Amino acid sequence: MAGRVLSIGECMVELRQAEGGLLRQGFAGDSFNTAYYVRAFLPEARPVDYFTAVGTDTISDEMLAFIEGAGVGTGFIRRVSGRSPGLYMIHLKDGERSFSYWRSASAARLLADDPAALRAAIDASEVIFFSGITLAILASEAVATLLDELGRAKADGKLVAFDPNIRPRLWDDVETMRSTITAGAAASSLVMPSFEDEATHFGDASVDATIARYAGLGVGKLVVKDGAAGITLRFDGERSFVPATRAEKVVDTTGAGDSFNGAFLANYLQNGDHRAAAGLAADVAAAVIGHHGALVGRAEIGVSAAPR
Repeated sequence: MAGRVLSIGECMVELRQAEGGLLRQGFAGDSFNTAYYVRAFLPEARPVDYFTAVGTDTISDEMLAFIEGAGVGTGFIRRVSGRSPGLYMIHLKDGERSFSYWRSASAARLLADDPAALRAAIDASEVIFFSGITLAILASEAVATLLDELGRAKADGKLVAFDPNIRPRLWDDVETMRSTITAGAAASSLVMPSFEDEATHFGDASVDATIARYAGLGVGKLVVKDGAAGITLRFDGERSFVPATRAEKVVDTTGAGDSFNGAFLANYLQNGDHRAAAGLAADVAAAVIGHHGALVGRAEIGVSAAPR
C-alpha cells in the first residue's frame, strides 16, 4: 500500500504540568497522536493527513500550524465559524494519568457534518484510521455517516484501522457505547483493541474471547494489546504472539497506545509483516512512556525504524 494515510478524529489543546506549578500548552488527541507517529516512521514521500474540524480563532490557527509542523497534512480539515478546539488537562501521579476535559463546544464534533468533504478525504486515501473517541464525540447521525463511508472504503479494499479506545465518560450510556464500538469494528479491516478495556467493558474473560468477538464481526486483522503481557495478533486466520518491551522507566503513560498504533501502521504498511511491526511498535511505546507528554520526537524515542 503506497497511498495516503488519513487519520480521522479530534485534536485538542493539551495542558500538562511543568516546572514550578506552571502548565505547558500543546496539542494532542488519540487520532492525531497516531498520525504523528505514523508520520515519524514512514518515509517523507508517503503522505499522512488529518481529518477533523477546527474553528476560525487564533488557537485553531496555532493548532493547524502545529499539525503542519509535524509533517501531517491539513488540506482536508474543515473550519467552522463560532467553534474552537476542545481542551484537556493531564494530571499525573506516579506516571499514571487522569484527565479533565472541556470539549462540549469542540468544532471536531462536527467533523462528519459535511458528507461530501468526508467522502473526498476518504476517497483520496488508501489507509484510514479512526478510534472509539472519534465515534464518541459525534452525534448519532454523524456516526452513521462516518461508518457508512468507512464501510464503503473497507468494501473497496482499503485498510480501515480502528482502535476502540474505550472511554465510558464520553458516552451517554453503556449500551450505546458497546453497540457503536461494535459497529465501528464491523466497518474496519484492522482492529487494535486494548484487552484491559475489552475485559472491563465487554466482559471478555481472555484475549481469545476478544479475538473471537471481533473476528465474528468480519474483522480479518486483529492486534490485541495486553500491556506487559504482550501482543496477540490474528491476521487472516493465523494467530501469533509478540512479547512486550520492558520500559526502562515510566514517566508518563500518555500516548503509549497511540504511539504503538502509529509505529505499527507505519511499519506494516512498508513491509507487510505484522509480527515485525508489532515488535517495533512495542519498542516505541516503551520508549515513549519514558518521556513527558503524548508526542515524543523521533530522536528522543531512539528506536530504529528497523523492527527487532
